[in-house]
Amino acid sequence: MSERLAAATVETELPDDLLDALVDPHGFAWLHEGDGFVGWGQAARIEVEPGPGRWQRAAESLAGAFRAIGPGADLDAAGSGPVAFGAFTFDPDVEGSALVIPSVVAGRRCGRSWITRVGPEPLVDGREAPEDDRIRYWGPSLSEITWLDAVASAEKAVRAGEIDKVVLARDMRVWSKTALSSRRMLKRLEERFPECFSFAVDGLVGATPELLVRVMGRQLESLVLAGSIRRGRDDKEDERLGALMLESAKDGREHEISVRDVSEIVATLCDDVAIGDAWLLKLANVQHIATTVRGTLAAPLTSLEVAGRLHPTAAICGRPRDDALAMIRRLEGMDRARYGGPVGWVDARGNGEWGIALRCAEVDGGNARLFAGAGIVAGSTPEGELDETRIKLLAMQSALSETRDA
Repeated sequence: MSERLAAATVETELPDDLLDALVDPHGFAWLHEGDGFVGWGQAARIEVEPGPGRWQRAAESLAGAFRAIGPGADLDAAGSGPVAFGAFTFDPDVEGSALVIPSVVAGRRCGRSWITRVGPEPLVDGREAPEDDRIRYWGPSLSEITWLDAVASAEKAVRAGEIDKVVLARDMRVWSKTALSSRRMLKRLEERFPECFSFAVDGLVGATPELLVRVMGRQLESLVLAGSIRRGRDDKEDERLGALMLESAKDGREHEISVRDVSEIVATLCDDVAIGDAWLLKLANVQHIATTVRGTLAAPLTSLEVAGRLHPTAAICGRPRDDALAMIRRLEGMDRARYGGPVGWVDARGNGEWGIALRCAEVDGGNARLFAGAGIVAGSTPEGELDETRIKLLAMQSALSETRDA
């Protein structure tokens, strides 16, 4: 920062839909069931260098930025005062991770709402480009045939005992004649997937069902998802499909590996760990097996620091972690960028929420890459995993235009 900035927070009324308070169509957002934050402007920006130690560098740089600004809040509410939004690349050796403290953040949690300003009011062009009436699909970076072969190779390695699980992702490239609006996309994602955490951070837009970590004071919570199946055409079929997934040995193995991965790391950070029972998280187009892991931090850590300890989990990478990452680099045939990386927010006290960037798109003007992935364990079939990614891609396709039926 070239000059000293100061934060000021005032409690105020905000619209029921926080996106109605977002004056910048390409601003920042983190939204869940009516609560969350929207922001615009840029009081401070930290480009996180890739490579070993990136999480420590990010935490130290952000702590320095927060100290320079000051708390700026009398409210006893997580997220009041200056807040940083962040998005990190999946692969630690890939560039593109950043933390941004917006100039203005409008927030709401637990029935209280406020606005925090850091420095002078930014000049923002709030106009949205007219929406293109036809989104063009270029196709994936890797052909479906080649991706099917990659899944088959991964499943063979699992059966041979070389690896427990690996997650393989694929992308879909799209373009529009006019710039894609993050705010417009978020409106549709919020309406269709209210159970998810909708986000827009520095061109990464999506709605993830998976909470990597929430830290409030010393309390830690993570929501682990693994195992997917489509929704039924009616309640009876929906219940049958959910029960089928819960009884599936393949889906059960995938979920158990993911829960064990998170709980083992949480156990190194917390005095106590509580693992909930598995349940079904039902979204508009898909249902997942879900388990909540909770703990009390033994020492003070920020949500950003905890996210760095957990990433990448078995749910988005595989297990063992290093072997899975090497296999992803060898088989996937694309750069994941920030897909599968942590995305979320952290305040100056360390409170925050970080999701795994799933059901998301990297947006650059009128161009975008949509992403989806699938966990490969013994018994996975290439065709079944391809169908799973197609269902998941529908989430972001539905956000691109009014006419897309997903």
